[in-house]
Amino acid sequence: MINEISKKAHEYTDSAVKLLSELISYKSVMGETEENMPYGRACAECLEFAAKTLYQDGFRVRNFENHAITADFGDGKAELGILCHLDVVPTDGQEWSSDPFKADIRESRVYGRGAIDDKGPAAAVITAMRMIRDSGIKLRKNFRLILGSNEENGSGDMEYYTKKEKFPPMLFTPDGSFPVINIEKGMIRLGIKGDYSSGEIRLISLKGGSVANAVPERAEAVVSGISQEDIINASGEYKPNGIIFSVIRHDDYTVSIKAKGKGAHASTPTQGKNALTALITLLSKLPFDGDISEKLTAMSKLYPHGDSEGDGMGAACEDMLSGKLTLVLSLADCSEGKLSFMTDCRFPTVLRSGNIIPDMQEKLSAAGLAGEAVLVSEPHHADENSEMIRTLLSVYEDCTGKKGECIAIGGGTYVHDTENGVAFGAEWSDENNMHGADEFIGIDELTKDIEIYCEAILRLCM
Repeated sequence: MINEISKKAHEYTDSAVKLLSELISYKSVMGETEENMPYGRACAECLEFAAKTLYQDGFRVRNFENHAITADFGDGKAELGILCHLDVVPTDGQEWSSDPFKADIRESRVYGRGAIDDKGPAAAVITAMRMIRDSGIKLRKNFRLILGSNEENGSGDMEYYTKKEKFPPMLFTPDGSFPVINIEKGMIRLGIKGDYSSGEIRLISLKGGSVANAVPERAEAVVSGISQEDIINASGEYKPNGIIFSVIRHDDYTVSIKAKGKGAHASTPTQGKNALTALITLLSKLPFDGDISEKLTAMSKLYPHGDSEGDGMGAACEDMLSGKLTLVLSLADCSEGKLSFMTDCRFPTVLRSGNIIPDMQEKLSAAGLAGEAVLVSEPHHADENSEMIRTLLSVYEDCTGKKGECIAIGGGTYVHDTENGVAFGAEWSDENNMHGADEFIGIDELTKDIEIYCEAILRLCM
């Protein structure tokens, strides 16, 4: 049976939308470190707004030097923790139909950066806290909302927080999808460096992607010494599915080649179309002087366009628990004889990073490139028979009428590096454009999130 308090979620929807709209207005993309602003001014200001809001709501608030804030519902040691993040990925190179940092409410949806990842879910949890507060009910166990500001760039916020405080014994994050995610693949981000030489026909620059954990929607190269017509002919012969090339001649005798694909999260790369790998393949067909053609050809073989499972790198594998390895070439910033790329790998629970990194480095070295791991996270697996997970699954079933079960994903959510944490919502489908243009959360889905999180708090803490 669903608690009568939880059933009132629809009465709080408008206030949740208002709170989400205010959170979206902060462009909390990681910026330059300033005094007492470890992840930039906008991230700190967004945390400050949340802290002020929660304090005015009557919760016990603590600020961890603008790495994170906490809001406790009751007194004493917290038994349950709910972990959300207020930082977001950039919108660079994306075509939005409205200002991404001004909530656009239309079609029964709230559009804006962070709407689903993770400001909408944070607003749902805060609203659930307000519902329980307004009911006057006394909880037997204290719970704590933890709001961080560096999830999208390595979770340094939680590394700092856990030096000051331990996570509560029960911990979940609305940073994934329903029903319950208890298995997350391991993750490797590998930086790739190299040099290249050029002559009269040369590559001036190659840039693509905006974040390390997404399929790049756009990429652009600037070349010289080759005609616009020859490039158009080459692009006409090479027509990768889902990619649009455009070739532009400039007055300084250079030519720009732009590729447009479809962005997606790096954990679900088949939902995207990688503009960067398509452009590299096209560039490898051009008659550059020097060894740049050799380097581009090598990259196109290691990261062939359309391959998201690591076949080109010889890394393809899978297991029954977590599925297939995924590999995405996500960033490029090449110019003045220097090559720089970033790759995102999600690997199944059967492996450890030490099984993968040396092989990748060896293959890159054979191509005259150097690979260095800049982020390594081993797979995460929480016991599906724990009391918390069983309770969360019962909440999901009672609130939705659907079967609750544990699932595995490409990783990683905000609890990836915790001992027993799981992801519990807030996504209902993959059609919310997370990390892409026109990201949104449905208002009906937001209301259901509020109901579910209210019910989860009550069942775990009463």
